[in-house]
Amino acid sequence: MSKKVIIMGAAGRDFHLFNCSYRDNPDFEVVAFTATQIPHIDERRYPASIAGSQYPDGIPVHDEQELEELIKRYDVDNVVFAYSDISAAYVDAQRRRVEAAGATFATFDVDATMLQSTKPVIAITAVRTGCGKSPTSRRVAQILRDMGKRTIVVRHPMPYGNLSKQAVQRFATPADLDLHECTIEEREEYEPHLQNGVIVYAGVDYAAILAQAEAEADVIIWDGGNNDTPFYRPDLWIVVADPHRVGDELDYFPGTVNFERAHLIIINKIDSADAASVAELERNAGRVNPKAVVVRAKSALDVPNPEVIEGARVLAVEDGPTTTHGNMPFGAGVLAARQNGAAEIVDPRPWAVGEIAATFERYPDTGALLPAMGYGEKQIRDLEATVNAVDCDLVLIATPIDLTHLMSIDKPHMRIGYRLEEEGDALENAVTRVF
Repeated sequence: MSKKVIIMGAAGRDFHLFNCSYRDNPDFEVVAFTATQIPHIDERRYPASIAGSQYPDGIPVHDEQELEELIKRYDVDNVVFAYSDISAAYVDAQRRRVEAAGATFATFDVDATMLQSTKPVIAITAVRTGCGKSPTSRRVAQILRDMGKRTIVVRHPMPYGNLSKQAVQRFATPADLDLHECTIEEREEYEPHLQNGVIVYAGVDYAAILAQAEAEADVIIWDGGNNDTPFYRPDLWIVVADPHRVGDELDYFPGTVNFERAHLIIINKIDSADAASVAELERNAGRVNPKAVVVRAKSALDVPNPEVIEGARVLAVEDGPTTTHGNMPFGAGVLAARQNGAAEIVDPRPWAVGEIAATFERYPDTGALLPAMGYGEKQIRDLEATVNAVDCDLVLIATPIDLTHLMSIDKPHMRIGYRLEEEGDALENAVTRVF
């Protein structure tokens, strides 16, 4: 008899695990997915159109809070943990929870879920969300473009809408973002690449995505999400580490795998971190992954009009996941405010409404900044209402995209950019050696 399985996920890695290891596998029956981290992704189904012949009705997705009840209802044998940016203690707590309910527990198999490409693959990963994967991906893409290579970015999944329609998504122009009804989180990852002339693929079925991407690429960049491991087996495996959260590279699942196995470790944000933390991170890299090349880098800010910040009461709007479940207490907006003499960084929590207020309740340690959460139209409108309600002189938009394309801000505002500036030529040499 086939073993009954539940996959614990967050609408990304969990679906990839299913596609690689369980779809059309008669030894197992996946009875349910559970969902967490991301709002509005439970109470739906993994569709029959992409689930394979064993699942003519698809597979239900339930809130993770129902896990114990689901184990009992379906008499589940195995529960597989398949999401990311989670402390080792949290994973152990889930193990105890599952075993107490009568099932076995395992984390996903990293190697079994890395597909082999016919083209060179450069993987950009991290030890935590918010370390600087996105600017690193853009920097690597720039190096490849300068080499004359046709570069395709395949982005870690963010399938928050209709999964059947999102099986394979190709983004070549900004109009494609509207066509696929992308959330703020998706736009933040895709739009900067499109502005640089790089085609982006994403979706649900990463084998099908790979086949299409290979047809038009000399090289594929795997642009990871959170601190997840690559879906494609890399010829060059890069991990970005953050000295502001030193120690997390040893304790957060599955970023520890990236830190242990990467060919090149980038220690980012050395321009804003203290020297002792940078040195500790370098020691950890030398101890855990002595064969890796270590590169130090700055996360350089682009501040168009710094004089406007001086003396102003500022609202800093930061990347959402980085400052919520990523536990990062500040971002580029807060740094720009501090470095350019803002009189005050205004705490937005008294003005937060709707789903933004709920976000602060779920992540009470977020602090005096506004996470740019936008997983759906209502959340975007609640974000807009919160920004416009805050009593401040200036809004610093430190997200990878210009939020004014999606909402109207009725007070002075300024975009803050950031980019990777690495020391030396080790990164460029590593990319060149892939060929």
